[in-house]
Amino acid sequence: MENLDIQNALKELCAQYAPSGFEQPAAKTAAKLLAPLVDEVTIDTLGNVIGLRRCGKAGARTLLLDAHIDEVGLIVTGIEDGFLRFRSLGGIDPRILVDRELMILTDPPIFGVVSCLPPHVQKSGDSDHAQPMDQLSIDIGMSQESAEKTVPIGTPIVFRQECYPLGENEFCGKSLDDRSCFVTLLRAAELLKDRELDVDLCILGSVCEEVGGRGAQTAAFSTSPDWCVAVDVTFGQTPGLSSEECSCKVHKGPVVGIGPVIPHWMSDRLKEKAAESEIPYQTEIMAGGTGTNGDDFQTAREGISTAVLSLPLKYMHTPIEVIGLDDVEQTARLLAAFTENLGKEAKFPC
Repeated sequence: MENLDIQNALKELCAQYAPSGFEQPAAKTAAKLLAPLVDEVTIDTLGNVIGLRRCGKAGARTLLLDAHIDEVGLIVTGIEDGFLRFRSLGGIDPRILVDRELMILTDPPIFGVVSCLPPHVQKSGDSDHAQPMDQLSIDIGMSQESAEKTVPIGTPIVFRQECYPLGENEFCGKSLDDRSCFVTLLRAAELLKDRELDVDLCILGSVCEEVGGRGAQTAAFSTSPDWCVAVDVTFGQTPGLSSEECSCKVHKGPVVGIGPVIPHWMSDRLKEKAAESEIPYQTEIMAGGTGTNGDDFQTAREGISTAVLSLPLKYMHTPIEVIGLDDVEQTARLLAAFTENLGKEAKFPC
């Protein structure tokens, strides 16, 4: 079964301007895409998108599949001579900001560029280091008076960037962290649509992951799952990264997290199901925290058994993030295989 157009879904989701705390446009789009694949969809108080497919069996346990829908961004902190001052929403490297095109999310949104000094007027050594974020400003082409009327303090800002195919089987653009993983959840739900399940399946598009995981923390209570798989991106190898620093590669399949905070039976099940279905996969050692919503699910309520499955991605937290489209499909296949028969095959205690 393949009715979901993965590239169109990626384009539609990633086109939404939705930084942490301002996810409404992405939430509405995610809910629309998810609705045909589940029994019901709701958007909760914080903005989490929650889809539920019931298996129809009495006393069935619940599996939650999670991917966050927020993106990194900026927020206006002040206006000086018509130029905007700002801080980051999530982890953004100041080195990528100089001369960057941005969208300031007023109503309607307006265009802006991060100001930069031409090389002709730079001082000796200026080009050898990045300017701190508090020394950067955004030019919106307005006077102080016009800027103050147009851009309230606290207005969010995102990268101005479309998503587009790159080469033969890659996809490039902003907010693929982590909306590409939400598309894997959509595809997994589609693969499972006509299959009998022995667990209730909950699909979560969580908010605020980039600023502390509040969406996951609250959804852990409202959805009350027995198990969770947090699906997020991980670093894909690029020039300048050694295999010791980054062992995962784009086009080599999903990445199974292994570590002390991840139940061993869940990591083992992901690897076993991948082998059974001839799905290529990689592993990543997570020696402490996982750096994903998985950390929040694991410590919510009385604790939720949570695995982490990752999609390799190049150039994380930039407007030119890159994924492999084949990895999206393989990750979805593995999630579907993990879900089937989970009710009778899960190991307890977890």
